[in-house]
Amino acid sequence: MTDVMRAVVYDRVGERPRVTEVAVPDCPVGGAVVRVEATGVCRSDWHAWRGHDPVPLPMIPGHEFAGVITEIGAGVTRFAPGDRVTAPFVNGCGRCEWCRSGDAQVCPDQTQPGFTRNGSFAEYVAVTAADTNLVRLPDTVGADAAAALGCRFATAFRAVTTHGRVRAGDAVAVFGCGGVGLSAVMVAAALGARVTAVDVSDAALDRARGLGAVRTVRAPGASGEGSADDARVEAAVIDATNGGAHVTIDGIGTAATATAAIRSLRRRGRHVQVGLMLGDAATAPLPWGRVIAWEITVFGSHGMSARDYPAMLAMLEDGSLDPRRLVRSVTDLDGAIGALLDMDSPQRSAGGIVVARP
Repeated sequence: MTDVMRAVVYDRVGERPRVTEVAVPDCPVGGAVVRVEATGVCRSDWHAWRGHDPVPLPMIPGHEFAGVITEIGAGVTRFAPGDRVTAPFVNGCGRCEWCRSGDAQVCPDQTQPGFTRNGSFAEYVAVTAADTNLVRLPDTVGADAAAALGCRFATAFRAVTTHGRVRAGDAVAVFGCGGVGLSAVMVAAALGARVTAVDVSDAALDRARGLGAVRTVRAPGASGEGSADDARVEAAVIDATNGGAHVTIDGIGTAATATAAIRSLRRRGRHVQVGLMLGDAATAPLPWGRVIAWEITVFGSHGMSARDYPAMLAMLEDGSLDPRRLVRSVTDLDGAIGALLDMDSPQRSAGGIVVARP
């Protein structure tokens, strides 16, 4: 294996990233090095690059990837060079009580490629605690589809199935039809739910209908919490779901969308917060009077551990789910930079996932 590789790097917050040559990552003890075949361009990468989620600099972004193991570290027993793999974006330590119980997504000593260490917008990426974090890919799941799984799709799958407990016939409302929102639409529809999609983009709503949404609500754009526009969106969702959703999912992460989602639920409904609540939104109030009086349940959802991938992969293998339908375009590392910059505009980045092949 070569000592150097091509990678996307940014040195300062908001400064245009560049493709350059850097050293191939060392293999961690207990970890692995993976040759990246495909990597997704995610809004979380944009948040880090824009400084909303501080990361050490310089940084190679990227946390959704699929590839082939080229090297394993001492102590790895479940994987070998040549295995096709992916991994969740949260890499658990493999030792703590949460990792041992299968909840590595909340590991207090977690690492995250592209955030706490260099990521997958590169020809190679390192994975820590390989036996805990790697997932072997079935032959039927290609690299482009697998690259869509690690953050947005897996997070949506767990939000819909574990937290939302969505069943056939449930009314589900998804706020925000970016990558994670469209994934939630697809998963909920595959389970037989009646899905209503909410977004500011007509293109995103068109994609949502193509992925199984039976109703759509066009949001007017940015507005203040409690505004007349927010009330109209809530009323439209309640109408579309025949009296309120059983489950709402916020795939954006603002005070206004979280509040609107909760207020769009029926009594004893379940809200799942997937979109990152950053800046002032991190401490934003919620309509707690409604939550208490209607016995609404509010969940946070932070990815999905490798232990829970088999149920999702089984639905890919039997054709119930096809994440390739979420892929809007396939590009290279230079194109990944363009896709990252496009996320400054929701309209330019709407309608699906961009995958880069290093």
